[in-house]
Amino acid sequence: MSGIALVRKPGPRIAEGIVTHLQREPVDPGRALDQHEAYVAALEAAGRRIVYAEPADDLPDAPFVEDAVVVSGRVAVLTRPGAAERRPEVESVARTVRDLGLKTVMIARPGTLDGGDVLQSGPTVYIGRSARTNEEGIRQLAALLPERRVVPVDVRGVLHLKSAVTALPDGTLIGDPRHVDLPGLLVPPEEPGAHVVPLGGEGVLIAASAPRTAELLERRGLAVTAVDISEFEKLEGCVTCLSVLIEE
Repeated sequence: MSGIALVRKPGPRIAEGIVTHLQREPVDPGRALDQHEAYVAALEAAGRRIVYAEPADDLPDAPFVEDAVVVSGRVAVLTRPGAAERRPEVESVARTVRDLGLKTVMIARPGTLDGGDVLQSGPTVYIGRSARTNEEGIRQLAALLPERRVVPVDVRGVLHLKSAVTALPDGTLIGDPRHVDLPGLLVPPEEPGAHVVPLGGEGVLIAASAPRTAELLERRGLAVTAVDISEFEKLEGCVTCLSVLIEE
């Protein structure tokens, strides 16, 4: 499988990242870096070419690179994160995607949009109405991606839409109905099981904290790779947050 995985290494200040719905726990920056390297290795093993965004050691949440850009085909939509302190993360990601030859467009004030609120599945783009993404951000993204079917989704009790639901390779949505109202959800046996990264074909990446979900997906015929991202989970991160997949 060809394609790029855009990632960014965690910096020494990662423990200072924003926590909204969880009680803050100590985060070990060294262990986070080791976990990130294993995560990247799993993407590389799946056939992805790894591209690193510039280091941003002064921005604690910068490794959650998904929030800075939404890629649809060869268009990269530069976001305007709902947390003002995260907006400086976007500029360096913009340089990286331009270097990859993508056309860049952007969400403008007063719109706010976090990439974690954008779930792409086939021709459909689900966009979460959350504390980080507002109605104007949703409207702008829909206008910037006129070829896609945009479905707004209300989000409850979690940071982002993709904190609650993602999509399996066959288009099945897997997620927690406590946080979103979407028909036909496959409900995972663990909360982290709602977070799946498609690796191509029948391959998926999932957090090691969801072993029963991994078994469920394997029974459905999927090839599951599990990675430990426990340090990032303390900051409300999940496997989708740490990369942006770009097709070549």
